[in-house]
Amino acid sequence: MRRVGRQAQESSPMENGMGQEPRTPELPVAEGFPAPRPPRARPRLVFHTQLAHGSPTGHIEGFTNVKELYGKIAEVFGISPTEILFCTLNTHKVDMQKLLGGQIGLEDFIFAHVRGETKEVEVTKTEDALGLTITDNGAGYAFIKRIKEGSIINRIQTVCVGDSIEAINDHTIVGCRHYEVARMLRELPRAQPFTLRLVQPKKAFDMIGQRTRSSKSPSDGRVASGKETLRLRVQGPATLEEAPSSFEEEAARRVDDLLESYMGIRDSELASTMVEAAKESPGAAQLASGLDSVLGEFAFPQEFVAEVWAAVCHPKEGQE
Repeated sequence: MRRVGRQAQESSPMENGMGQEPRTPELPVAEGFPAPRPPRARPRLVFHTQLAHGSPTGHIEGFTNVKELYGKIAEVFGISPTEILFCTLNTHKVDMQKLLGGQIGLEDFIFAHVRGETKEVEVTKTEDALGLTITDNGAGYAFIKRIKEGSIINRIQTVCVGDSIEAINDHTIVGCRHYEVARMLRELPRAQPFTLRLVQPKKAFDMIGQRTRSSKSPSDGRVASGKETLRLRVQGPATLEEAPSSFEEEAARRVDDLLESYMGIRDSELASTMVEAAKESPGAAQLASGLDSVLGEFAFPQEFVAEVWAAVCHPKEGQE
């Protein structure tokens, strides 16, 4: 499919993510005094965006958190923010390794994946684990990030990576966080069929659906421009920060792996937050106390917190 390229700017040239600074008019300078240095204006952060199934290129700016980002994209394309399931960076395909996570590089191109067809599947839980890894978009939708090969869900061909979970047994879970959805699925009784209502992202004819994809890449859910990035948070304003170091990226990947092992979720923003907390904690007990104060709703078990602290502060030989 021929994709629409970036549209020409009507105003002065602008690189993606960075707008030109306005010129300050020259003022007369009194004789014998040096010319005052004009104040440096903060550059505008402007990002290019498209709908993943095909659209003209739009430009968004002025968002300070994840929900506002979705709102800005929706405004550009004349749709409701609730139509957007998730976003990927620099690819229109349903590629979970390019998922928009907690950071956006200033040169990244944002593709929004919107609601497509709704489908219902009946599942019988023949073992404790379904084989799903859940994440969410930070704006009310939990969706499937990974399907384990050979698992119960892997044997149901209509369930795909990227599908949003809208309801479990007709009980809507829209607005629930990913860890809540993972807990609901774990608590379903064995041998009793249940129904999942799923919404798949709208696809163009050249998009390749993925059944399984390893999500253990160091760049999973993150971007590495080598420069500054815009750090997004589910709660609180976005901040302009230096790109994470290779150590921080690797530590966040290890913590994300632990989140998947213990809780059945992947969340790059949560993993990065836990890495920051672990770096400031002298031991696992202090880390547990710190996490309880800011992330108490997760109810992390002590052995999990101990592994997080060890993974960040004392990685095994060969992991660094």
